[in-house]
Amino acid sequence: MKRWGSDVMVDAIKACGFPYVSLNPGSSYRGLHDSLVNYGANDPEMITCNHEKLAVAIAHGYTKASGQPMACILHDIVGLLQGTMGIYYAYIDRAPVVVFGGAGPMAYDRRRPNIDWIHTANVQGNVVRDFTKWDDQPTSIASVPESIMRGYRVATAAPQGPVYIALDAGLQEGEADDVELPNWDRLKTPAPIGPDPRALRELAERLCAAERPVLVASYAGRDPKAFGLLVELSDLLGAGVIDTGWRLNFPNRHPHNVTGSDAVEEADCVLFVDVKDMGKATQKLDRTTRRIQSQIAPDAAVLDLGFNELGLSAWSHDFAQLHETDLQVTADTVVALPLLLELCRELNVASREAWRRRLRELHEETSSGWAAEAADERSLSPVATSRLASEVSEVVKDYDWVLTAGTASDKAQRVWNFDRPYRHPGRSLGTATQIGISLGVALAYRGTDKLVVDLQPDGDLMFDLGALWIAAYHRIPMLAVMFNNRAYYNDWEHQERIARHRGTDISRAYIGMEIDKPAPDFAAVARGLGWHGEGPIDDPEQVQAAVRRAAEIVAAERRPALVDVVCQSD
Repeated sequence: MKRWGSDVMVDAIKACGFPYVSLNPGSSYRGLHDSLVNYGANDPEMITCNHEKLAVAIAHGYTKASGQPMACILHDIVGLLQGTMGIYYAYIDRAPVVVFGGAGPMAYDRRRPNIDWIHTANVQGNVVRDFTKWDDQPTSIASVPESIMRGYRVATAAPQGPVYIALDAGLQEGEADDVELPNWDRLKTPAPIGPDPRALRELAERLCAAERPVLVASYAGRDPKAFGLLVELSDLLGAGVIDTGWRLNFPNRHPHNVTGSDAVEEADCVLFVDVKDMGKATQKLDRTTRRIQSQIAPDAAVLDLGFNELGLSAWSHDFAQLHETDLQVTADTVVALPLLLELCRELNVASREAWRRRLRELHEETSSGWAAEAADERSLSPVATSRLASEVSEVVKDYDWVLTAGTASDKAQRVWNFDRPYRHPGRSLGTATQIGISLGVALAYRGTDKLVVDLQPDGDLMFDLGALWIAAYHRIPMLAVMFNNRAYYNDWEHQERIARHRGTDISRAYIGMEIDKPAPDFAAVARGLGWHGEGPIDDPEQVQAAVRRAAEIVAAERRPALVDVVCQSD
């Protein structure tokens, strides 16, 4: 039998152990496609997507939930351009997605008239070079295995992120001799970065010397072990914990969890634990004037443990505002947190009973305030967001559940019990990202008994309605409960704020914002694309029963179901 260049590419992809490859089909990788299906026996399994952005987003969500990299394939320039937003958000969110793309053919004599010319670039990776960790375009079959394996290593080396590898269509479709693969066992992801021992000890000494310490945690939770380590550290030191939600870092019902409170204003020491944006959790924002004010006391010690300047973008400002710190220790928290905990066990002598009591008070005051707000809104129709979160919670508590990307404006964290590190892989990243990432999370748990739940905003789903077909076709079980306020309400709220500030007509803020007249029938669309669908529901008393019926279908039949709940704009 003849051997093709794309067979060699599949050998290298298989060696890396990718479980799935998501794609939207394109002729620029028809050779690779054939080899994956026939030579590779559809292993890794193809996840057929109806948009390139969704192909990247599904890989993104899978990596967040599983902790393992996933691959996707995009059609030459046009597919890559369609997938750019997905790649950018994978970069922002440190997701190790390995993106393959068809290219060329780069040899002029192999190109079809017109189409291969307008779809070919000199350096295809230029499109995404500003928001990938690395890109490559190997020019010989012998170079391909090294390129693919290096891409895997770069993507998975912390701080993680996406890479892009363009695979020449001519190389794919040409005959090839046997190519000896590098020894994959000697090329796997490098060990994580450890801290400077003296600097980490100084950080531990400063932390243990504090009377009122608060930890702010962000990406540490990408390692499931951090969930327990941060609990141990908090219990040992009597430290409050603010969880930014970019990953699940800390149990929300722990009495030291002071997320949503002003605990940082009372702290005499603030330790940031793998945080990219130190301001969001520690600043007050005037949403009209865009003015910010730090909540950290001027005399408080500010400590930082994380990647700091490693992986800093020269293009995107995702590095956020520069904050003054008393001590920064550069390290991967996967290595540093256990070491810090041991040092604190050695150094800590203070009980901090007064601060522990104050943390419990802040935790209870915050929780009571949320409960009172929910009680006031309980009878509202359309359904209050707090009531939505509560009714869905009553259903999912009977299952071993996972919440995908959305949290219904953070209402889920107020009601649900986030008691395991896998409960939530991290918050969504903005409109047109959630349904794709959520499907990736659900794919990671396909074949398990987990109930994967997506609190799905309507504006986000309107970008990618076709994504529902992907779950039905690939039998990806997921319960989607629509958080449907029939508007792009985040932006609507901005327009109301500007109108108040300028004295313009606030009643016209809906223009360019509403998703109504006609209101999309999401349940009907879901049924048309192979899901179980119920709704729309605007009576809060009907929500729980509908969600329970849908959850039973997902659990018993292992297929997706959607319940459309019409919600208040809040």
